Amino acid sequence: MTRRTMDLLDDWGLAASDVARILELPQSIKTRHVGRFRDDEPFPDDPRVNRRVAYLSRIQEALLTYFPRNPEMRRLWIRRGNKRFGKRAPVALMVEDGESGMISVLSHLDCTFAWDLTGSKAEYGRSGSTAPQSAGIDTP
Repeated sequence: MTRRTMDLLDDWGLAASDVARILELPQSIKTRHVGRFRDDEPFPDDPRVNRRVAYLSRIQEALLTYFPRNPEMRRLWIRRGNKRFGKRAPVALMVEDGESGMISVLSHLDCTFAWDLTGSKAEYGRSGSTAPQSAGIDTP
């Protein structure tokens, strides 16, 4: 997982300092040591790092769904300013805003993630109905 994540971050053109910020690596890991993760050293087993790696993996999967045959479009989308994010690039949002930026990007790319965040999935399952009750749809 470490190698795959580092390949993704390298593909996005992130500097070592940005990699450390986006993953929220512990203070004990210096920026100059980030390159070790490209080799055989795994990321630290830290809940914050693990959660961020999971977000990045889901973002990568979503981008693969959006642009299945065009890796250049995936890179372009992640680096180009986006109106949804105040004309900031999604990668800048993730680096600058941290976990909340990752959640924003993932919510934009993956509607099921956004749906889960709202609690709609839990409410939908409890209603016992196949039609969403809160959507203003009258069911017979």
